[in-house]
Amino acid sequence: MDKRKLIRIIVPIFIVIVIAGIWVFKNSNPGSVDSVPPNNSQDFVLETEAIDLDALAAYGLPIIIDFGSDSCIPCKEMAPVLETMNAEMQGKAIIKFVDVWKHAEAADGFPIQVIPTQVLINADGTPYVPSEVMDDSGIEFSMYSYNETGEHAFTTHQGGLTEDQMRAILTDMGVTE
Repeated sequence: MDKRKLIRIIVPIFIVIVIAGIWVFKNSNPGSVDSVPPNNSQDFVLETEAIDLDALAAYGLPIIIDFGSDSCIPCKEMAPVLETMNAEMQGKAIIKFVDVWKHAEAADGFPIQVIPTQVLINADGTPYVPSEVMDDSGIEFSMYSYNETGEHAFTTHQGGLTEDQMRAILTDMGVTE
């Protein structure tokens, strides 16, 4: 009889310990990308007034910077795409938006001729070079080089992008969903 009483006490305690262990394991997985918060949340916020390319590149993530305006119609059409992609790509890519009509100085040093224009940068900080996969995408890219050295400086896309187009670019940049 004592054994039965002991088993009735030990079995429920054992079950509670196992359940608690499973819960702790599932909720504290340090290897999960989604559980790693950004080091500086301001660098991952969509809207910004200035771009520190060195600081963004230090994260080792692909970067898309959209130079546009809250007042331009194509920019307004692209705003939901930027918001969705910024939210979904946290920890996988950096998606930024700069209103160049409010913060013109933020575009200094970037080849911005029209808005919206997206500047595309690989995870290693180099300008994005579209692969052959992108040839049939219908997305046109502009490549800019430094006059003095001829070195590739920037890759841009002028005009709005759809969500599918942005996903295709990010996939080509090495982002997996």
